[in-house]
Amino acid sequence: MNGEKQGLTHRLQMHVERLAGDIGERNVFASEALQRAAVYIEDEWGTMGYDVERLEYDVSGIRCANLVTTRKGSARSSEILLLGAHYDSVIGSPGANDNASGVAALLEIARMFQAVEPVLTVRFVAFVNEEPPFFWTHKQGSMVYAEAARRRGDDIRLMASLETIGCYSDQPGSQSYPPLFRLFYPNRGNFIGIVSDFGSRPAMQRLAEAFRAQSDFPLQTVSTFRFIPGVSWSDHRSFWRHGYPAVMVTDTAFYRYRHYHAPTDTADKLAFPELAQVTLGLFEAFAVLAREGVD
Repeated sequence: MNGEKQGLTHRLQMHVERLAGDIGERNVFASEALQRAAVYIEDEWGTMGYDVERLEYDVSGIRCANLVTTRKGSARSSEILLLGAHYDSVIGSPGANDNASGVAALLEIARMFQAVEPVLTVRFVAFVNEEPPFFWTHKQGSMVYAEAARRRGDDIRLMASLETIGCYSDQPGSQSYPPLFRLFYPNRGNFIGIVSDFGSRPAMQRLAEAFRAQSDFPLQTVSTFRFIPGVSWSDHRSFWRHGYPAVMVTDTAFYRYRHYHAPTDTADKLAFPELAQVTLGLFEAFAVLAREGVD
């Protein structure tokens, strides 16, 4: 098992270094790098034996793509468990934690799902254009996807956005919060968080229950108002807007990570052994949901 965890840690670091180091800043204003990142994700899934679908659309004359691959379910294949992470980075940042960490976990969870025979269909999506200036617009990749999913009538039982998940610290005072939250949550940034709005609380609780049953990594959860800063700041918001239950899995981003949206968001700032523990715990939790359902 130690060897497996070491291998996972190495692969996660390799993905982050490739995306944030070799490729670097990637968005429509660095479109060649954005395309290189998309090809990297496609190639990784391809080597695992997955077929990858490109869902393309144009932004300011630049061809952009959400990347999708699927592990087909059996008895309840019409029900979908969707895991997503955005692969673009904000202007001026190489985006190691935000969000190469989430993409790395998405790739490795898909790899581990090769050994799972799910009852529900598990869909993995690498979203484009999450960062400004497209965030909260109809050009955001997840908004394009969620709108199309609703038109198709996709039965998405849970969407989980893997967003900025690579920073961990046992140092007292390493974790901050919006006002009042500090009264209820720890001051050490050594946990992974699952965040939802009130409507998605049952699905969040189901995911948290599965995670805690499979992993001893510290976990904190909150279901709260969407207007609280950070709560809706990822691709899960697009699915809320289209009536789907959705959560964000996060290390709390700017409430913990001082390199958020900065040129210094590089791979050397991430805690890869902890990221590996989180990734493994998420895989095992999602595997439980894929076998047993979200309800």
